[in-house]
Amino acid sequence: MVRPQVGLRSNGGMDDENLVPIGTAASRLGVSVATLRYWDERGLVAPAARRLGQRQYGPDELHRLAVVRSMQDGGAMSLDEIARLLHGPDSGEDWRPAARSALERVRAQIERLSAAADFLDHVLTCPSDHPVERCPRLREAVASRLHR
Repeated sequence: MVRPQVGLRSNGGMDDENLVPIGTAASRLGVSVATLRYWDERGLVAPAARRLGQRQYGPDELHRLAVVRSMQDGGAMSLDEIARLLHGPDSGEDWRPAARSALERVRAQIERLSAAADFLDHVLTCPSDHPVERCPRLREAVASRLHR
């Protein structure tokens, strides 16, 4: 498990040009600085260094942050599931069940969204002037949902 590097004051020999401050990292990822601090507190991604108390991230940390952000998009995974994925075999826990569970939820969400898109597509292309009230095909589809 990755542990936050409390009190780290140097960059451990890392090239300063490869480090970005927390504000820049947050901007690149489209999240708030508070979100990155929270992820650090949760042990998801520790900064590569701290400079004057400010978290600094290198390429590897930015990659991990982007993974967290990607997995959170659309509610694909919880932070606990993401932690298992990030820590992989180092956590002593198998990360695959969390990934499988998330994949099942994403596929179910895709099915629901696809059905919603089909519904809206029909509403927009229906020859009826008021599809919700007068379209026989739409009424039949909605009725079948009520009788499941």
